Amino acid sequence: MTTTKTNPGNFFEDFKHGQILKHTTPRTLTEGDVALYMSLYGPRFAVQSSDAFARAIGYPRAPSDDLLMFHIVFGKTVPDVSLNAIANLGYANGRFLKPVYPGDTLSTVSEVIGVKENSNGETGTVYVRSTGRNQDDDVVLEYTRWVMVRKRDKTSPPPDPVVPDLTDRVDPATIGEAVPPLDISKYDFDLAGSPYRFADYEVGEKIDHVDGMTLEEAEHQMATRLYQNTAKVHFNQHTESKGRFGKRIVYGGVMISLARALSFNGLQNAFHIAAINGGRHVSPLFAGDTVYAWSEILEKSELAGRDDVGALRVRLVATKNKNCEDYPYKTEQGKYVDGVILDLDVWLIVPR
Repeated sequence: MTTTKTNPGNFFEDFKHGQILKHTTPRTLTEGDVALYMSLYGPRFAVQSSDAFARAIGYPRAPSDDLLMFHIVFGKTVPDVSLNAIANLGYANGRFLKPVYPGDTLSTVSEVIGVKENSNGETGTVYVRSTGRNQDDDVVLEYTRWVMVRKRDKTSPPPDPVVPDLTDRVDPATIGEAVPPLDISKYDFDLAGSPYRFADYEVGEKIDHVDGMTLEEAEHQMATRLYQNTAKVHFNQHTESKGRFGKRIVYGGVMISLARALSFNGLQNAFHIAAINGGRHVSPLFAGDTVYAWSEILEKSELAGRDDVGALRVRLVATKNKNCEDYPYKTEQGKYVDGVILDLDVWLIVPR
């Protein structure tokens, strides 16, 4: 007797507007996760690197990197949302609401907030709102993403299309709560690596982060496993050799983490990602590519009741095999230039 107890993942037809997906495998963050994350990307922000630095300004200890928490929360969703995805298309309305420390346990629930079949009749776009919580049921992160998912049966009728109305900007009045009140007089700018504070950045300023980092095959495979992300396009060379690119695609979170780590050079004191306004993976990244990054200051916002920190709205652009000294982004016709792989719009917290 043959039975099937395996999970083939959801195809487009399986998603329904309003559906709630409670994802399996809660994950306890460990010191080992933090060390491995640092070895994969090399982030150097002092608040996340030093218990002594973090305690001096008001944290109980160094919080984990915001993106490590994001990737773990994201990874929980993959078996139910994007196991059969062709691509993760974008992000919006993300807020980091509470710091996470080693010993915290993270779990995720998602709601399907939109479905729309694509014109080719072979795939569809699924919109989900995911919420990550810790062991005390406190919300640590919430965000929206949308993915292109294969249909199981190309002849199945399309659902009634529902496309959510997504804002292009998180209200800065709703961010910053993950940062405790800080004693900036104890913030050592020499140890942090830069004298530049909130007032030193200007709207319209562009920063070439200068450095490049080449991604190795083992690194992106190890990183994606670290987050328990099981998407087939990242792991299975046997099947992907017959796919669009003939090889595995790097998980989009890897390029985000690489770009964020590179942004330290020029944004050394932008120690916390408070929100993701929007983001798009413009083109795929592969092992062997070299990633560069640059940032543009889009907006500045003081935070109500806070004289210790302010918020910078930053466009973080990553490129592959193309340095950023001329700030490549889009053509005059509004198309992304060749080499751009990531266009990410975030709110960052900076000392005042």
